[in-house]
Amino acid sequence: MRVLPNELVLHEIQRYVADMEKDRGFADRSVLQQCLLLGEEVGELFKAVRKRESLTIGTTSVVGTVDEELADILIFVCAIANRYGVNLEEALQRKEQLNESRAWR
Repeated sequence: MRVLPNELVLHEIQRYVADMEKDRGFADRSVLQQCLLLGEEVGELFKAVRKRESLTIGTTSVVGTVDEELADILIFVCAIANRYGVNLEEALQRKEQLNESRAWR
């Protein structure tokens, strides 16, 4: 498996996730499976934020940190993008071009 460099651009992260999924045996997961797992990770992020903000959480909940959960979400977003052949750098550029023409207030 490739080593994740310290300085990355988004397409390198996508490539890393594709390689990592192959190495760990996750490459055969469907988009639906990946989306459901992404949803679970978003829920875990919410719990981590609640913990960080000193809000109550279930006493039996195992809660990660905000940075860990955000990293998990990034991995799943990249995995879904990879399955659909979406270059996230290009998608972000296109979306921001559209957003520039919108009125936000």
